[in-house]
Amino acid sequence: MKAQVNEIKISYKGGLKSSMWQKISNSKDAAELLFEDWDKDTIALQETFKVVLLNNSNKVKGVYQISQGGITGTLVDVRILFAVILKSLSVGIILTHNHPSGKLLPSDADKRLTNKIKKASRLFDIKVLDHLILIPNGDYYSFSDNGIL
Repeated sequence: MKAQVNEIKISYKGGLKSSMWQKISNSKDAAELLFEDWDKDTIALQETFKVVLLNNSNKVKGVYQISQGGITGTLVDVRILFAVILKSLSVGIILTHNHPSGKLLPSDADKRLTNKIKKASRLFDIKVLDHLILIPNGDYYSFSDNGIL
């Protein structure tokens, strides 16, 4: 009898031509893109973690939601994060999450998670360009701009 196993399919579907992809030049570009994309019905209610997937020219391949949690936090499984990054053949990423409280400063947990992801990204030659914290009014905090990336 022949052994049977499940088939694993890995795919990436892009609807836009790469010439139409938005280029990210700074944290403001990324924050504007993300705030426009964010669900305004939940940004003040639940914490959500997303990743912006970039090509080698810092053009946005897509935005993927990794997790959605509660009022004060969300869990990020780094294995799922890297599965998405690797499946999309991205070479750069921007991490982002919201603070429903409106507090812009990163927590110690935010800093630890960012460092953990940075360390893992080095193994795959993936650049972590920034980690943005968005708040409900559209303001943001950039780890890169504040020298903690």
